[in-house]
Amino acid sequence: MKALTANRLIDGEVVFWRAGQWVERFADADLFDANDPAAEEAATAGKAQPTVVVDAYLIDVDQGPAGPAPVSYRERIRALGPTNEPDHGKQAEGGDAIAALQAATGAARSTGRVDLIRRK
Repeated sequence: MKALTANRLIDGEVVFWRAGQWVERFADADLFDANDPAAEEAATAGKAQPTVVVDAYLIDVDQGPAGPAPVSYRERIRALGPTNEPDHGKQAEGGDAIAALQAATGAARSTGRVDLIRRK
């Protein structure tokens, strides 16, 4: 599975793509099958908003023990919010989606990010 992520320009918040707009919670993100052309269409649409977000790219998502979560450790940290204090950011919300992110394991790199780096 894949999800589209970026950083919002106005405040730097990590955002995810859902139905043609950016949302703040990973749990609300659209998840695409790996070979789904809709994933690339979403990435193209997201990248076409340079005054709204920066660095839009697809990340790998896998079904973890408690629910879907990014494969990459870096992307799980981005989805959880700041790591300086568990009472800050998105992780302070709690709930099943946050528990799924916290329970995810593995530290593989996102192939979407690697492909983005190779293109530069």
